[in-house]
Amino acid sequence: MARRTKKVKRTGRFGARYGVKIRHRVRGLEEKQKKWQVCPKCGRTRVKRESTGIWVCKKCNTKFAGGAYLPKTTAGGEVEKTIKGILG
Repeated sequence: MARRTKKVKRTGRFGARYGVKIRHRVRGLEEKQKKWQVCPKCGRTRVKRESTGIWVCKKCNTKFAGGAYLPKTTAGGEVEKTIKGILG
């Protein structure tokens, strides 16, 4: 793989293309997406993205649907709050 500079990190693969703002957005999204996430079932930080919207816990082998870039989306959090308010 091509060498990247410290400043641009993962987006070094784009070179001078697409503009600075877009590359910064992509870097932010990819950093969040690629790091280990918390499993909703066992509570460990062992969840990785398998494909778009599909997340798998490497510890308890739980497979669940979530957002495209993060397992929990802001919209999903609002829905959970609403349901807890109605049922709880």
